[in-house]
Amino acid sequence: MSNTKSTGYIVPLVTLTTLFFMWGFITCLNDILIPFLRGVFELSHFQANLVQFAFFTAYFVISLIYFTISATLGDPILKVGYKNTIVAGLLISCVACFLLFNEAGGEVPRFGMFLFSLFLLGSGFAFLQIAANPLVSLLGSADTASSRLNFTQGFNSLGTTIAPVIGGYFIFKYFVTDASSGAAAVKFPYLFLAGILLLLAILIYFARIPNGNIDSSEKLDKKAGALQYPNLVFGMIGLFCYVGAEVTIGSNLISYMKEYHQLDEVLATPFLAYYWGGAMIGRFMGSISMSKMAPLTKYLLMVVAAVATFTLIFFITDVTMSEVVYFLVFLALNYLVFIAARSLPSRTLGYFAGMNIILIGIMLFASGGLSLWSILGVGLFNSIMFSNIFTLAIDGLGKYTSQGSSLLVMMILGGALLPPLQGFIADKSNVHISFVLPLFCYAYLMWYGLVGCKIRRKNV
Repeated sequence: MSNTKSTGYIVPLVTLTTLFFMWGFITCLNDILIPFLRGVFELSHFQANLVQFAFFTAYFVISLIYFTISATLGDPILKVGYKNTIVAGLLISCVACFLLFNEAGGEVPRFGMFLFSLFLLGSGFAFLQIAANPLVSLLGSADTASSRLNFTQGFNSLGTTIAPVIGGYFIFKYFVTDASSGAAAVKFPYLFLAGILLLLAILIYFARIPNGNIDSSEKLDKKAGALQYPNLVFGMIGLFCYVGAEVTIGSNLISYMKEYHQLDEVLATPFLAYYWGGAMIGRFMGSISMSKMAPLTKYLLMVVAAVATFTLIFFITDVTMSEVVYFLVFLALNYLVFIAARSLPSRTLGYFAGMNIILIGIMLFASGGLSLWSILGVGLFNSIMFSNIFTLAIDGLGKYTSQGSSLLVMMILGGALLPPLQGFIADKSNVHISFVLPLFCYAYLMWYGLVGCKIRRKNV
């Protein structure tokens, strides 16, 4: 790839990075909606987690439709284009946010309409996932695809980090005081987000982003060819486990902190920012770790990235330095594991999954601050999982890359199924014990990173 071509990719990557930030911000608001709507509608843990079920089921439904069309009529993205697919997703999400604004402002808000609107919001984001992730992978050398995707996912995590702080303040504190009904506290935040999404759709429509497949020389096949690749099939299960584990932990953290650490919603949301912020720190470090820099330069820049992003999180949250000591220890450990993995995406994934098994084990058996910060520290090791699973799964798929991408996005279904399941376990036992569920997910991810991703189709 020439330097001219690399330079030509800068503007599309910057534009897509903005997109990743916005959908991370909006997705993380669901973690705030769960305890909020639970209070408004007097829901059980299981019922409240239907918020995530509605949102993430949309990914499965839209991706299944996409895959069916791809296998019978040919890959839609190669006909419609990447940019047009992204713009369509943004417009659908904009309509969904407006519906949430309208429902929240009604005299008698309906929980069912909230769920429908969230399903529509997830549908729009499904289009973004199908088009944006492979596009980032294709905008440059295949050798640095994981680095680029970790970088853009880092800004996705920046959105998820800021959302609990800003969203928690406006929903639990600012708007709730003047709301005529409890649900009205989310009215204006979603109207604002609808406007932002509409503006972003307009900007991307006029931006210089490739609208067709970058490598369009391959002939379209009307079949499910992507399923011939074991690394993709195992990766689909891996993405189900990763998204399910990450979302179910984030969805139930506020309830856990409220019941076991006596923190109300306003006090708990800053701690939630460390869970999602840990993913941001790890993704920026991962982007540097998996680049082609000289080792010494790479490791120094990783320290700079870690310090800078931690400082950002610390100053936007009302948490004292003495309280974050455990987090700093886990951050140093995260850095050492990156070095031990030697910048290999598969090994990094396996090692990080193993660390999360250890951290959840500590959370289940420890108490006090160690227990709390152990589960928050899981975010640090979740960081590179989505991008590494995605790039390892689509590696070598060639003309089936977009089809494989739709299958992977379909497996975001894990975020729909596991939170209600953890809510059910919490209702039958308690929230603390329910965190045993993600352990099984990370056990599979450790196997996939160390073994499963290396099982490839023969004669390719």
